[in-house]
Amino acid sequence: MSLDLLQSGKIRLDLALEMHDLLRGATQQEVPGVREDKEQFPNATVTTITIMNSQGAQLMNRAVGTYITIDSPALRYFDPAIQTEISTILADKLKALLKLSNTSTILLVGLGNWNATPDALGPKIVEQSVVTRHLFTHAPEALSPGMRNVCAIAPGVLGITGIETAEILRGVVEKVRPEVMIVIDALSAKSVDRIGSTIQIADTGISPGSGVGNQRQGINQETMGCPVIAVGVPTVVHASIIMNEAIEKLMQEMKLFQGMRPPAVDNSIREILTPFEGNLTVTPKEVDSLIQNLSKTIAGGINQALHPQVNPDNFAMYLQ
Repeated sequence: MSLDLLQSGKIRLDLALEMHDLLRGATQQEVPGVREDKEQFPNATVTTITIMNSQGAQLMNRAVGTYITIDSPALRYFDPAIQTEISTILADKLKALLKLSNTSTILLVGLGNWNATPDALGPKIVEQSVVTRHLFTHAPEALSPGMRNVCAIAPGVLGITGIETAEILRGVVEKVRPEVMIVIDALSAKSVDRIGSTIQIADTGISPGSGVGNQRQGINQETMGCPVIAVGVPTVVHASIIMNEAIEKLMQEMKLFQGMRPPAVDNSIREILTPFEGNLTVTPKEVDSLIQNLSKTIAGGINQALHPQVNPDNFAMYLQ
């Protein structure tokens, strides 16, 4: 994928890691104001991109903050041992960002459309999360020691509710007054290899729908009045990216147009995608099982992070 395609404005890369790799590849040097750190685990690689100042933020087209990416190709398949490992890694990274006290109130938000499988990750995770706020009020004796005050909502999408998600959440925040909000959403990736195999955690909030060209009001500390941690997984890739990379690979194999990019390439992609206004996205046919595996893994990590003193084997008794 070229910077020209990205800078056309039709595509936004949701993963900070992909944007960093693209910028570094284009300039052949480190990106000013941005630091990258890597950790290796048996079944995962964790990369932390830290945008340290306004220069890095401008280059990366993202807010100053921390973006943690957990890569594990094995996540695409049902394997309880690997899912447990990734859940634990996710929990540890969340704990470091959240810095919660035992009395903290946390609001979980599952963004997305529960009627569209590639966009249903957020609502699916909310379904499997341990919520306790009602127990603190109505049945405190049912709580185990170490459980925090957690509530959750899956507010739907603008096309279903007719209400901006940010507007709904501001109303909830006004009543619940959480110390922190965790927002879960499906993302768009640059590479098909990342679909269902990459989890991104960011402490800068999220813009719902930005990855598929539906820019909505941001959900972040400025708009919500509390810190917002975003958790997301790529479930789709832009068709234009796939077409672009296929054409570029063909040109490389045939040793055509070395060092230049014919205008006909972009014109052809634009013409083919005209019926979809350039915003066609694709997802694998196995997306149902991907979402099922991912939602269980991520919900497990969130539950561990929010209720660290509770035995994971007992989580199921608190699910609604």
